[in-house]
Amino acid sequence: MALTPSPTIARPQAAATVKLPLLGLLALSAAAFTDVMTDLLPAGLLPQMGAALHVSEAEIGYLVSAFAIASAAAAIPVTALLRRVPRRAALEAALVGFAVFDTVTAASSSYLLTFAARLLVGVMGGALWSMLAGYAARMVPAARRGRAIAIVLAGITLALCVGVPAGTALADAVGWRASFALLAALALLLVGWVRWKVPAFPRERAADQARLRMVARLPGIRSVLLVTALLLTAHQAVYTYIAPVAAQAGFGRTSMVLLVFGAATVAGIWITGPLADRQLRSTLCAALALIAAAMLGIGLAAAIPAVLLTAVAGWGAAFGGAPTLLQAALIDASGAVGADIATSMQTTVYNVGIATGSLAGGLVLDRSGPGALPWVTIVLVAVALATVASSRSAFPASTGGKPRKAG
Repeated sequence: MALTPSPTIARPQAAATVKLPLLGLLALSAAAFTDVMTDLLPAGLLPQMGAALHVSEAEIGYLVSAFAIASAAAAIPVTALLRRVPRRAALEAALVGFAVFDTVTAASSSYLLTFAARLLVGVMGGALWSMLAGYAARMVPAARRGRAIAIVLAGITLALCVGVPAGTALADAVGWRASFALLAALALLLVGWVRWKVPAFPRERAADQARLRMVARLPGIRSVLLVTALLLTAHQAVYTYIAPVAAQAGFGRTSMVLLVFGAATVAGIWITGPLADRQLRSTLCAALALIAAAMLGIGLAAAIPAVLLTAVAGWGAAFGGAPTLLQAALIDASGAVGADIATSMQTTVYNVGIATGSLAGGLVLDRSGPGALPWVTIVLVAVALATVASSRSAFPASTGGKPRKAG
């Protein structure tokens, strides 16, 4: 059965005459920022949150895992339910959920209550991520999907570059609760921005709803999901515990390390946007190779500050562009009508990777120390690189938005 392009998406030949709906895409990008900040902020606040909630740093790291596990579990079933709801209303509901549960986190003095809030906001995250890339794909011509997705996923870059370091610095100045309170306020503001500038696509007709099994059988889908899982597990194993990694190297300024990482992602996302449409496979291979090289530098010579910061910068630049490349490959494989289902599957895999990486990283940290973490990442990234290099149908040289047939 063929997956045909959605009628709401402009034809590729009209791409040159259609302007990108920038303010709408930026609203989606800000939603991505809110999600990533809520997800990863505890990684920059391990000592402060641990002291306030009377638990170890590893247990605060598990708050990242809680968010990711809930997102992974919720993404596919919640997306299936929300396909019957007008798109913009579903997006607004998810943002309201972020506001509520970030407020609970900011006010909580109980680790169990905080953990529960993280699980519930993770459900909101699973719903949100399942919509963002598909929403962007519907708003632009097929030939410009890579650029649109890059704009939306720039919210990840901004969160890593500015958000997490700023949240960490704010926590140092006035306490970690203020960081979560600001995230709750941002989510509420975003509800208004989304209503103002994001188009109100109707709920999908039953005839237009791509079935999960059909999308999963499309050529390339499983390879993209495998690489997503490997990359996120590898990345998160180190990123969640970057504070002890830097401390062991004798560089205790975690906010500086996070700032360098985040700033480097800016270069990664802006380079990747145009390349996602023209040179997808080669760019993704280069990004994975750069992450492996960066981990090698951290593993061998992190005690030298210049090496540590250079390696972190390379890691950030490569990781900054990877989500755009993976989402572009996934939507190219699924076609427009299967984008939401495919993205919900990727959201599940993405968050399984985050949860697995955080949990595995915590175990390695407790048993072998932070020096062992980069070597775990190198092995996983090497497997991901081999998969990309050998899966030409899943990772084409360039994307064209052509529909595929289920195998």
